[in-house]
Amino acid sequence: MLETLQANIVAGRLMIPPIEDWAKVYSIAEELSAQYTMQGGHRSFDVLHVATALHLKSGCFMTFDIRQAALAKAAGLKVRP
Repeated sequence: MLETLQANIVAGRLMIPPIEDWAKVYSIAEELSAQYTMQGGHRSFDVLHVATALHLKSGCFMTFDIRQAALAKAAGLKVRP
């Protein structure tokens, strides 16, 4: 699995962008958590992943996690698969 991951990075199919403003990501995560966690039961890393995608202005959010997908959709992200 790690070899496949590395091959995808090398081939340009997967990009790992640097986060220059973690304070902003945490601020977005706090807002998401306050707005959605009580009713959705979202885990902290799920909230951080969605907050990071929002911060990076991602065009698409990919997840197989139902609760994470619900949070991403509620936050306005296009979710796949």
